[in-house]
Amino acid sequence: MTATRTPLPQGRYGRVAGERSDRTLKAVGTVLGAALLAGVGWLGFSYVTGQDVSGELIKFKVVSDEEVQAHLEVRKDAATPGLCTLRSLSASGAEVGWKDVRFDERETRVDKVVSVRTTERGSSVELLGCRAAGAS
Repeated sequence: MTATRTPLPQGRYGRVAGERSDRTLKAVGTVLGAALLAGVGWLGFSYVTGQDVSGELIKFKVVSDEEVQAHLEVRKDAATPGLCTLRSLSASGAEVGWKDVRFDERETRVDKVVSVRTTERGSSVELLGCRAAGAS
């Protein structure tokens, strides 16, 4: 004669193994995820609002073997003079020219085309960054 075992009703004699730990892990994961998201949002907001001067390279044109032109758009406070640094690279990737461009206009948005002198033919222009003219 073989005895057959019938399963016990779930939850009748206490909690099912692992049920509490799963709930705890989910709660901890949710709290940590929300904290991470809030931290990333705060860092992004402080970075964007902390920028006194920001610039964007709209386009560039190779004029000759000794010059490239860059079209910049700069956003800043009207009372803050800005300074943007440009660099021109040759086809091999070597730096062939650079220039600091100052923006003294008392406007919040400035579009300007500037020339960068090069030592040999430049094939690209990079905007290395913009900052307030008094900042380093």
